[in-house]
Amino acid sequence: MSKRLLRIVCLASLVILVVACNSTTSTPKKIHFSGKAQGTYYSVTYYDTQNRNFQAQVDSLLKAFDLTASLWEENSLIRKINSNETLALNPMMVDLYKKSIQISELTDGNFDITVGKLVNAWGFGFSKASTLDSIAVDSLLQYVGYKKISVDSGFIVKSNPDIELDFNAIAQGYSVDMLANFLASNGIESYLVDVGGEVVARGVKPDGNLWIVGIERPAEDKYSTQEVDVKIALKDMSVVTSGNYRKYYENNGVKYSHTINPFTGYPVSHTLLSVSVVTNDAWEADAMATAFMVMGLEKSLEFLAENPKYEAYFIYDQNGEYATFATEGLKEMIVK
Repeated sequence: MSKRLLRIVCLASLVILVVACNSTTSTPKKIHFSGKAQGTYYSVTYYDTQNRNFQAQVDSLLKAFDLTASLWEENSLIRKINSNETLALNPMMVDLYKKSIQISELTDGNFDITVGKLVNAWGFGFSKASTLDSIAVDSLLQYVGYKKISVDSGFIVKSNPDIELDFNAIAQGYSVDMLANFLASNGIESYLVDVGGEVVARGVKPDGNLWIVGIERPAEDKYSTQEVDVKIALKDMSVVTSGNYRKYYENNGVKYSHTINPFTGYPVSHTLLSVSVVTNDAWEADAMATAFMVMGLEKSLEFLAENPKYEAYFIYDQNGEYATFATEGLKEMIVK
């Protein structure tokens, strides 16, 4: 080999070496970005040896999700289903349906995605609140009941065409899992994904520390500054909080909660102010937190005694003062 050819080969090898060194580092780099989605914020933090930024892909995934499950997206699949357009379900919608029915059956109907008409009638959808009396509420209950819908050959089948679906009590958690799965598919092992306070944490930080997440203290009203009640350390778990202290409206001095009881047709009204559920997947934590808000504290504790896979932190009103209850597993997560 001539000296000239040898010099070219050496230079080419050096270029390849430099490129390789620049594209991958032995020390994971912290990547963080945030944005707006689903009427709230999202925040993504992860560690990557290749120093990749996936914000464009995350934005694209969230947009695709809205086109399937968001009631606020005019052209979404769920809006068209509620309008009785005959459309085949995409895989994401089928999965959302199956997961929703799974929780409905587990909770004996305390979680129910067929409350759409009630949600709108009470003013938590597109229209202003109606003046509802017991007769009006009873008339709407005929459209509620998860057993009144099914999927057949890839299409939603309703026992009554006026039934309207509402995935809001599971959708945000589902979207968090979707982003988490995307990161994992790209080889990311350590990350925290947060969409509107619904969080999934996987792995540990490069220094070995767990991810720390705060559980909000119920606010006096929707305009109050956020305060952390407790902090918990998470690894390979999700946490979702559901509460009625920010999503509500007042009429003639009465507060109306956004959580609708599918059995009575009325917004829930009890001493339970918020519940945070910790389990593996955010979609499940999201749905279970809503179910517990419908059940109330006493029935939720009875449920947890029979279903120990869930950890939970309850904040409730006890004679005008805040009181809390944590399952044993959650107590171990609390950062002192």
